[in-house]
Amino acid sequence: MESAEIRRRWLRFFEERGHTVVPSASLIADDPTLLLVPAGMVPFKPYFLGEVKPPFPRATSVQKCVRTPDIEEVGKTTRHGTFFQMCGNFSFGDYFKEGAIKLAWELLTSSVEDGGYGLEPEKLWITVYKDDDEAERIWRDVIGVPIERIQRLGMKENYWSMGVPGPCGPCSEINYDRGPEFGVEGGPAVNDERYVEIWNLVFMQYERGEGSGKEDFPILGELPDKNIDTGLGLERLAMILQGVQNMYEIDTSRMVIDKATGLTGVAYGAAPASDVSLRVVSDHLRTSVMLIGDGVTPGNEGRGYVLRRIMRRAIRNMRLLGADRPVVGELVDTVIEAMGPQYPELVEERKRIETVALGEEAAFLKTLKTGTNILDTAVSDTKAAGGSVLPGDKAFLLHDTWGFPIDLTLEMAAEQGLSVDEEGFRRLMKEQRERAKADARAKKQGHADLSAYREVADTSGATDFIGYTDTSGESRVVGLLVDGLPSPAAHEGDEIEVVLDRTPFYAEGGGQQADTGRIKLDTGAVVQVRDVQQPVPGVSVHKGVVQVGEVTVGAPAFAEIDVTRRRAIARAHSATHLTHQALRDALGPTAAQAGSENAPGRFRFDFGSPSAVPTAVLTDVEQRINEVLGRELDVTAEVMSMSEAKKQGAIAEFGEKYGERVRVVTIGDFSKELCGGTHVHNTSQLGLVKLLGESSIGSGVRRVEALVGMDAYNFLAREATVVDQLTELVKGRSEELPERVAGMLSRLREAEKEIEKFRAEKVLQAAAGLAEGAKDVRGVALVTGRVPDGTSADDLRKLVLDVRGRLQGRPAVVALFTVAKGRPLTVVATSEAARDRGVKAGELVRTAAKTLGGGGGGKDDVAQGGGQNPAAIDDAVAAVERLVAEKA
Repeated sequence: MESAEIRRRWLRFFEERGHTVVPSASLIADDPTLLLVPAGMVPFKPYFLGEVKPPFPRATSVQKCVRTPDIEEVGKTTRHGTFFQMCGNFSFGDYFKEGAIKLAWELLTSSVEDGGYGLEPEKLWITVYKDDDEAERIWRDVIGVPIERIQRLGMKENYWSMGVPGPCGPCSEINYDRGPEFGVEGGPAVNDERYVEIWNLVFMQYERGEGSGKEDFPILGELPDKNIDTGLGLERLAMILQGVQNMYEIDTSRMVIDKATGLTGVAYGAAPASDVSLRVVSDHLRTSVMLIGDGVTPGNEGRGYVLRRIMRRAIRNMRLLGADRPVVGELVDTVIEAMGPQYPELVEERKRIETVALGEEAAFLKTLKTGTNILDTAVSDTKAAGGSVLPGDKAFLLHDTWGFPIDLTLEMAAEQGLSVDEEGFRRLMKEQRERAKADARAKKQGHADLSAYREVADTSGATDFIGYTDTSGESRVVGLLVDGLPSPAAHEGDEIEVVLDRTPFYAEGGGQQADTGRIKLDTGAVVQVRDVQQPVPGVSVHKGVVQVGEVTVGAPAFAEIDVTRRRAIARAHSATHLTHQALRDALGPTAAQAGSENAPGRFRFDFGSPSAVPTAVLTDVEQRINEVLGRELDVTAEVMSMSEAKKQGAIAEFGEKYGERVRVVTIGDFSKELCGGTHVHNTSQLGLVKLLGESSIGSGVRRVEALVGMDAYNFLAREATVVDQLTELVKGRSEELPERVAGMLSRLREAEKEIEKFRAEKVLQAAAGLAEGAKDVRGVALVTGRVPDGTSADDLRKLVLDVRGRLQGRPAVVALFTVAKGRPLTVVATSEAARDRGVKAGELVRTAAKTLGGGGGGKDDVAQGGGQNPAAIDDAVAAVERLVAEKA
């Protein structure tokens, strides 16, 4: 049975039994504690935690999931994979243990003709929690599973919680016996390789307290509503139904292995090492395509780093298999062919996915060459110093500057007999991430525990947003936090967070900055609002300071936003939509939105593109946008179903999470997008849009920055003033400026060439004198010394080679030093006769550079290095002379 059919049967079975089919959520988790969705229940987490009331009593889904903690084990075992699909059925206070068990057994054991999976009942083994008598009774007495195939296991194996205080409960797992060829008998308690878990039924019936680990927490009592959360691994079931040895060999993965085999000529099954590489390629490329499809782009942080890491592991494994040309494009096509029947959006987005993947491959192949040279130098330096551990700062440099994932550095260092200071690397990574995220984290969550916001939501419900139609309105204070803690009152000067029952303030989201303004209470108190966030769904938290009086919970209030700021942001947001559509018209659908920020009078827009956008194209895009402004198109918003929005051709932002009802913003006949932000009423209100330029922010992602309205006018006015000043300086008209400036630059470059030529000749004049002053060191002609400061590296190299040429016919070493831009440089060259005696330039340079407080490298005949300490040049000269004496 194909994977796509397994998926279809699952959804059809549960839909026929009263479950609402919920499409897979994006892999980009809508949860600040997660980078990516690692489990099928994650999209339902707000329902289980009681943050949001579930809109249905029963649900089912096939959720895309990514887990990477054991990435190094991928390909080495039969069960580790980074991407998988979790089939789940969920009950929110509806059916419980008996209902869940009956449904699972019916689907697994019903015949294929009757819509089931046709598994033999006698091959299914059951585990239950050690104290769960009820589950055992149902399996034994209701389902009829023999007691010898039901095993009780402990908390570690058969008890579930989210790792934090909240719902928890016992599990019951269904395992399939693959037969004696997979090991000894005795059930899953004895051999989980033979008895493979395929379905886990979680019975959420208790509430847990604080604690660490999987077993160390108290059970506080029973939940008022008992829930069901189950998960069946689609790939594991496919492995059984397709009769293959492991999940890498199921239909959707084997297609990629076969393609990699065709590209490299290495047969699957030929050798253990190559089999691991082929499985890594299959798993990682499948994961990469699914991540890119959901809007993730390669980068050095967060989920972008996850994607970059797995893509680069896949590319390197293809190189290890013998691929000597770019191959990612063909592998991506194969993944889309394999996964397209389950996820048609991959086929629709093929071009965009290929663009991002090919861009990352090209960047990495270039990086691989440069980074490998740097790593080789670091390895040589470590070995020369007698070490066996590559320093953590070297690994961090490779990651931060050259995009080398740490596991790639680990693998390549191990191939040369070294380990890596992982602790030092991770410490530097942690420091960097903490610096980068501290401000964002504080802004998004404020100072409060999220439970405080959830308590307000439970008590008062979601905040009613009236800001689409009103800029001010009557309201009431329903929640108040001071220094992150709930408080009944706040006083003048207090930094506070206020929750209102209704608000005109837009909370930051969807790329749009938050509103600012004032909240005035009937008592005369005034709160200056500086920011608005939604730390939990539906609750708008107004952050600011009490300027006057006392603020109390329950007090009537009047909320009023800064209208001038809102209008400027609205202009920017509408301009962003126009820019998105104009770029798609110019570049094609690959120019899909990858992020944005809409601020007063300005915006930035990130989009997919494999290369820089030509200036002429950007000019055309800007002209098109401003032409639309002149057409005075109406801007309207309408709430509709997601299916209706798709029918109308509305564009959705990749990675954004949308509900079943969505808001569609339409700009005349030009643009239609899903958007929850605020906009102008007519394009004429924008006035003017000026694109400032575009740049790269990552592999396959470009960024346009622009100004809108008066900000755009003021920018152009300043530009006009500069042009006037330049025309006055060159004594010409404005249209002559490019030609006049080009002429001046040309003459300047010619003058610089003449100066450089004169300087080089002056440096080389010293060659004869240096050669004549060569010292004899045990039969080797040695020239060392310091040339005038400011000599460039190129000139120093030319001088060294010239001196060596004058010493031909005998063993010769030339090692010269200079200081350029405050840092010492050295170039060393050896003659063939010197090299025959074991004197090598690379070794001499490393010795000199180490003395100078730096590093270097090169070939045996010529090498170059540098350092940090110019005062150590005399010591470096002495070190070279000693080493020549030893080697000669």
